[in-house]
This record gives sequence, structure tokens and C-alpha cells, in this order.
Amino acid sequence: MNQPLAYIHPGAKIAKNVVVEPFTTIHNNVIIGDGTWIGSNVTIMEGARIGKNCNIFPGAVISASPQDLKYDGEETTVVIGDNTTIRECATIHKGTSDRMKTVIGKNCLIMAYCHVAHDCLVGDNCIFSNNSTLAGHVTIGDNVILAGLVAVHQFVSVGQHAFVTGGSLVRKDVPPYVKAAREPLSYVGINSVGLRRRGFISDKIREIQNIYRILYQKNYNNTQAVQIIEAEMEATPERDEILQFIRDSQRGIMKGYFSNN
Repeated sequence: MNQPLAYIHPGAKIAKNVVVEPFTTIHNNVIIGDGTWIGSNVTIMEGARIGKNCNIFPGAVISASPQDLKYDGEETTVVIGDNTTIRECATIHKGTSDRMKTVIGKNCLIMAYCHVAHDCLVGDNCIFSNNSTLAGHVTIGDNVILAGLVAVHQFVSVGQHAFVTGGSLVRKDVPPYVKAAREPLSYVGINSVGLRRRGFISDKIREIQNIYRILYQKNYNNTQAVQIIEAEMEATPERDEILQFIRDSQRGIMKGYFSNN
């Protein structure tokens, strides 16, 4: 903490064992938890709430004002969970009067040049690869992976355990447990590799596959598919989560892949 080449506002609340490297600026009304490392040339602005054992790499900007013309200087925050890493030149903007905060969960990895806009809610254990961008008001579930150069439209939701391939434009909601690819973004299967890595047993993976076969491969519309899934599939937490995600979708869910040939 005794870093003469950094500027730390007297109103910032920083744990004693935080490391702040040279040429970093930490503004007023900032809280940083135990064991966090702040690299050189980082800017942490008012409203940042950074958890324990985080790593923030050079050039990152945390809690800048939203790029939203409706923002009128209201006091909002960015909340970053414990054990999260923010890599070089990533930008995370604080909330507006809509949600009042932008949230990054615990144990996340936000790679270089990613952008998380105002009022985004990101779950735990997420990985955003280089240059992925979230527009405002996006909701991302736990254990989601966005490959490089993914762009997510404002107000979109991505369900937990989903995987979105690199360079994708995410205009519609992405349901839980799936892989999304191609243009326009489409269902290309469930994220079976990710699910196995996280301890899902084979029977559970088959159950999820069967749900999505009805939704995406049987030529039903979404309303018909939901009715059939609810009538024919045993009630489980995963089944109910998928059905609730579809019912709650405001932008509509992405389509199934089809060939034009």
C-alpha cells in the first residue's frame, strides 16, 4: 500500500494487504478487499466494490461512467466478486438508474480488451475471452464461456453453462446448457464437454439433450415444444430452469440451426 507513484484518494477503503503498483489511480468511494493485486496504470473510479484476492492487470478501467446518454450522474456501482481476474485494458462501467449496479461474479476471468457495459449482471465462474463485449443490461448466468470477439446485444440473457463460439453476434437469448454458433447465432448442441467437467453425470446430460431435441429438432414452435416438454419429461431442476428461461425471454431465444442447401 505504500506506493508513492500511485494516487489513492483518502476516501478509498482498501485492505492493508492489497498491492497497488505504480501509476495506478484509485478514486473516492472505492472498496477493495484483502489480497487483491492492482497492476500498473489501472484506473478505479468512484463506485467500485472489488472483492478479495482479485487480480486487475495494467490498463483496466473499472467503474467509469456509463456510455448511456440517459445517465445523469446518479450514484451507482460496479461490484466484482472474490477471486476474479480482470486482464489488460478491460473496461467495466457502473450501472444506471435501471439496475443501479454492474456485477461481475466470483471466480471469473475477463480477458484483455473485454468490455462489460452498464447494468450487466454476470454470474460466477464465467470466462470472457479477448475482445468480447457486453452491451448494457445483459444478464449472464453462472459458468458461461464467451469465446473471443463475441458481441452481445443489449437486454440479452445467456443461461448458465452456455458456450458461445468466437466471433458470434448474440442478438437473441441463449438458453442454459447449450453451445451456440454460426450466423445467425443458432443452437448446435448442448455443452456436454463443459457439463462433464463440472460434474454432470451422463444421465443428466442425456436428459438435457432430450429436452433440446424436442425444442430444436422436432419442428415444433416454442409454445408447442414447451407444452410437450412439460407433459412428457420428468420434472427436474434442469428441465424447470430451461422452461422458465424460455417463458421469461423478452427478446426470444435463438433458433435451431438449419441448412439452406
